[in-house]
Amino acid sequence: MVESDWGDWLVRAIEDADPDGVAVWYLGCNGFVLKADDGTTVFIDPYLGTGDPPRTVRMVPVPFDPEDVREADAVFGTHEHVDHVNGPSQAPILAGTDAHFYATDSGHEVVREETWTDNWGVEDGQLHEIDEGDTVQVGAFTVHVEPANDPDAVHPVSYVFEHDAGTFFHGGDARPGEFEAVGGSHDLDVGALAFGTVGMIRDKATGEPTRTRWYNDENMIIEAANHLQLDTLVPTHWDMWKGMTTEPTVLHNHAASFEYPRSLEVVEIGDRFDLSET
Repeated sequence: MVESDWGDWLVRAIEDADPDGVAVWYLGCNGFVLKADDGTTVFIDPYLGTGDPPRTVRMVPVPFDPEDVREADAVFGTHEHVDHVNGPSQAPILAGTDAHFYATDSGHEVVREETWTDNWGVEDGQLHEIDEGDTVQVGAFTVHVEPANDPDAVHPVSYVFEHDAGTFFHGGDARPGEFEAVGGSHDLDVGALAFGTVGMIRDKATGEPTRTRWYNDENMIIEAANHLQLDTLVPTHWDMWKGMTTEPTVLHNHAASFEYPRSLEVVEIGDRFDLSET
């Protein structure tokens, strides 16, 4: 794991924050931190690696060192890919805070392969396997585990984080296909969806540049936002991998004639926004 480009200022800012409802920080890639008014702090898909150059090359800073995290109640992984479940990024958070880790069976395969318990001292009691339809209570957050259509993943899920101040949806890298039921079951205030261009990425087996789609394009992400009936769309992942980056403000044009999302919130790594009862 490389050292952070930013030192510890971001994790200290999260630590010091006293939100009225829920404060949300974007960590770049598909990572988020949510902190509630009672201090409950959850991390979703935090990834602090640089990829696997030259195949995957990180294009944004590493925002903090996981060893610097002193306050966390839970870490959630959406699926088993390295930038969503990753021992060097997440196990030190668990070891340093006694937070609990939630992921599906495929995410826990990564935990076992990377031997989080031996390499970082994570306790078995901190590790929880979840499935679609489950509900997890973490402090002030009620977390609903929902299905996700990610054709590149083995067992992906999405999450709805409920709080008195509002609801935050995290779709992982999923594309349209499972979102209509989620939108019909929940009133979603803010939703994070992966957005990126199609790029030429080196094939894992051959090393040859290959046309690759990992995320929603402009039309797919707006389709997903309508299926979910999102009030606010937060595009993610557009900043991360060389060859996959794109310009999120173009989504204003793609969304203009549709009912959803009601608004578009473009955030950069380190940015904070809030869910508030007022």
